[in-house]
Amino acid sequence: MSTQTFEFQVEARQLLQLMIHSIYSNRDVFLRELVSNASDALDKLRIAALRDDSLDADVSDLHILIETDPEARTLTVRDNGIGMSYDEVSELIGTIANSGTAKLLAELREAKDGAGAEGLIGQFGVGFYSSFMVADEVTLVTRRAGEGGGTRWTSRGEGTYTLERLDEDAPQGTAVTLHLKPADPDDQLHDYTAEWKLREIVKRYSDFITWPVRLAPADGDGDGEAAALNSMKALWARPREEVSDDEYHELYKHISHDWRDPLETIRLQAEGTFEYQALLFLPAHAPHDLFTRDHKRGVQLYVKRVFIMDDCEALLPSYLRFVKGVVDAADLSLNVSREILQQDRQIQRMNRRLAKKVLASVKDLRTADPERYATFWKEFGAVVKEGLVTDPDNRDAILAAATFATTHDEDAPTTLKDYVERMGEGQSDIYFMTGESRQAIENSPHMEAFRAKGVEVLLLTDPVDEVWVDAVGTFDGKPLRSVAKGEIDLGDGAGDTSDAEREKLDEEYAAVLGWLSERLADDVKEVRLSSRLTVSPACVVSDADDITPALENMYRAMGQEVPATKRILELNPGHPLVRGLKEAYTGREDHAGLAETAELLHGLAVLAEGGQPKDPARFVKLMADRLERAL
Repeated sequence: MSTQTFEFQVEARQLLQLMIHSIYSNRDVFLRELVSNASDALDKLRIAALRDDSLDADVSDLHILIETDPEARTLTVRDNGIGMSYDEVSELIGTIANSGTAKLLAELREAKDGAGAEGLIGQFGVGFYSSFMVADEVTLVTRRAGEGGGTRWTSRGEGTYTLERLDEDAPQGTAVTLHLKPADPDDQLHDYTAEWKLREIVKRYSDFITWPVRLAPADGDGDGEAAALNSMKALWARPREEVSDDEYHELYKHISHDWRDPLETIRLQAEGTFEYQALLFLPAHAPHDLFTRDHKRGVQLYVKRVFIMDDCEALLPSYLRFVKGVVDAADLSLNVSREILQQDRQIQRMNRRLAKKVLASVKDLRTADPERYATFWKEFGAVVKEGLVTDPDNRDAILAAATFATTHDEDAPTTLKDYVERMGEGQSDIYFMTGESRQAIENSPHMEAFRAKGVEVLLLTDPVDEVWVDAVGTFDGKPLRSVAKGEIDLGDGAGDTSDAEREKLDEEYAAVLGWLSERLADDVKEVRLSSRLTVSPACVVSDADDITPALENMYRAMGQEVPATKRILELNPGHPLVRGLKEAYTGREDHAGLAETAELLHGLAVLAEGGQPKDPARFVKLMADRLERAL
């Protein structure tokens, strides 16, 4: 036997000290984590045995055994699962690896309450180290199934740990022994050698685990019978009336590592030629990495209550990646790789059915509990709308579940169905505008005529909105139309310009518009009079078929080259600045002095929509000079 001593990495030592010396209101979480790790080891062994007939491993009685010695004050959690090799112990247990980050340490320090600390422990995958909250020393003995020899890992949670190769065979699986801290006579509620306490913790956190969790007799009598602590009844397999909300919530917390209750619980039982059960959860809050590549998505997949994989991405489309839960199928091939499983026809059928069920549940939630729906849509609406682009088969279901901010009511978002029902006589389009915020959109010059006429406009502020409106195109036969693209005709009304007056204005402004088009040819494709402005002097708009500047920026941010698109400058003939420009142009032969005015007019239009002039420094100098002359 050879024993080596290693030092923890700096952040690992800091993390361990936080766990050892910080006071958490719920230290019971350590046993939940150890039992969960043991359950995972049993799952992995079962799958390994199914895939490899030659594996020399005993799978006749897979279980988790808890042993206590009140006199020695030790607690051991033992499993006969897959176990670990020496190298695996060194890699997975000896260091915290990616979990030991400054961000994790900061969040643990900020987690003053027990629930917060508990959630972080699970979230960052450092559950094993929670043992040091209750133990002065932790010893791990393990042997990988099918291999000879074992490994012992020992640490007091301070600066070092030891690794030892065991020449003699250790039992198959892993045993974690905690040398508990001295008993506190004033704190009998946290005596982790007491049978009643262990039963309470297992019942609360691990009752649904597939494998039996047994408690060895405390007197050390080898002939005594180990008592079962969990029911092993999967919640998704039990009748609805037999499962409480608390049980659902505990399952959600276990599989999601979220310490908060879910927003909604969804059950589905499919019967017929292909049977499966699903228990899904809508979280109440979006995870911080929801829009990153590293975000783990998917639900747990079981086949006949046998665990297959975590984070099965193939079961739900990517726009529902926030959904957590369990899917238990009656018949799926186990001896398949992850890639083949994703192409399985039955998996694809489950994907479609589960997506429809989730979307229908979201729609029902909007009617049944608008407040909870508002919470859901605030957290996940931007993600769900991705499906309008990526999942045309479910596009109608997504639109039926979606709501959008609108000028109709500042406090109440609208559905497209309700928008269409409110459309005025003669209105044929569903109008929308995209932007960074509601305030920016409402203050945009593009909105002036719509506000003046009381025409409702959808206010779309998520980046995905730039894409899905073009992908969807129409709703209920009504085109989706941007108020910032193409020419706008809102029909006749009080104060509108008649056709005759319009023709007269076009004739009056023809010369100056032509001159401006030439003068600004490097920046705009056309200069024309506007029918959408009532207050501002000018605005820039895109042609009906052009992509928006925001979409151009999105493509460039993704590394895609997009040719620059010239836009259209629209002028308000009723604004004094525009009238003055026209009159100055008509009244003089030398128009060089008006060039700065034309440049400033275009720059103001770009600024008004949240952009910036091509040469900001020059624009500022021109504006300063003009203001100086005006004083």
